[in-house]
Amino acid sequence: MSDIVVSLASPVPVYEQIRAQVAAAVAVGTLAPGDRLPASRDLARDLGIAVGTVQRAYRELEATGVVASRRRTGTVVAPTAPGGVAAGAAAPPPSAIVARAHALVAEARAAGLADDAVLDVVRGALAVPRDPAPGPDRAG
Repeated sequence: MSDIVVSLASPVPVYEQIRAQVAAAVAVGTLAPGDRLPASRDLARDLGIAVGTVQRAYRELEATGVVASRRRTGTVVAPTAPGGVAAGAAAPPPSAIVARAHALVAEARAAGLADDAVLDVVRGALAVPRDPAPGPDRAG
């Protein structure tokens, strides 16, 4: 899990950057149930941040059921619940959607967009209200 990168200049708190990156890795299957996260001290040392910052990120992940902390095994991705979903987590997206997300990122980067701009585009798309399902009195 050395893929975590934080920006101290970002307006997003460092613990939230860590939480979001771990949650995203679980959502796309990069981290699977039972995978062990680095010890808080090790990750803090690698990132050059305070141990308490990593511990807060892990606590938030545990509160939402993404990870579980145990004394002897450390922090691990939560075991799957019935239906193959980590306890408390949303269902993982189908692999076709993950592949399209990777393609979107590659295309956006090739066009010169910064990662933050790509996220803004996706957030903007998510902000558009969903079309209501066609009802009996609607054409469609």
